[in-house]
Amino acid sequence: MPAFDFQQVDVFTSAPFRGNPLAVVIGADSLDDRDMAAFANWTNLSETTFLLRPTAADADYRVRIFTPHGELPFAGHPTLGSCHVWLASGGKPRGDDVVQECGIGLVRIRRGTSGLAFQAPKLLREGPLDAQTLAQVVKGLRLTQESIVGSSWVDNGPGWLAVLLRSREEVLAVHPDYAALAGLRVGVVGPWDPRRDGTDAQFEVRALTAGGYEDPVTGSLNASVAQWLIAAGIASPSYVASQGTALGRAGRVHVERDGSEIWIGGAVTTCIEGTVAF
Repeated sequence: MPAFDFQQVDVFTSAPFRGNPLAVVIGADSLDDRDMAAFANWTNLSETTFLLRPTAADADYRVRIFTPHGELPFAGHPTLGSCHVWLASGGKPRGDDVVQECGIGLVRIRRGTSGLAFQAPKLLREGPLDAQTLAQVVKGLRLTQESIVGSSWVDNGPGWLAVLLRSREEVLAVHPDYAALAGLRVGVVGPWDPRRDGTDAQFEVRALTAGGYEDPVTGSLNASVAQWLIAAGIASPSYVASQGTALGRAGRVHVERDGSEIWIGGAVTTCIEGTVAF
């Protein structure tokens, strides 16, 4: 049976088991779609990735991203985790930034003091929610209309929408009714109060997926929410988001606007190294 080098990493945390886990298979060019899908289904993690030789001339490596149920063209925490493993395995970028090839094309990743950061994809859909969708969200979050300070579509591919609440406390108190949300992908955001919550982060984020579960720390959602919050003047051009608190995690997502670009970054920690047989 062929064996491949394998790592499992924790993304958006510098402490093991406090972020969002990712399985990464290295040098997986000989695996076919069925092998990849079967392994991703077996790991049962939100995403599993496979590092491959690039096909694009400007790319340093190629990655394929699978959930337990199918393949994704792009996702945030798999991008940072895969890049971390590629670098740790001896990968050498051609330029200052690492260039990842994936389903949406080429994604730039840079190294900084807070870890790795990817350039946020542009929004495909934005603007306020219509009354019917907002009413559905209010019911699904078990809130009142007055609890929601603002709302917007923040879709950069997966279909996210987001609502802004008054505080971190209100965000953490949400007990979603996934049946009422009926497949919507909902980000719930609220500001930290420095006097009560501290200064480790400025916003609390929760990601309620269309699959009926909460994602621990979500790069794609934070990338899209950042574009909304910064453009609306709700957030400063540089801030830290906390995510995963409701699940016992301590994810930290670093957001920075550089000119017209927004970068989403965080630490990655290696938890498991070994081989996997197919």
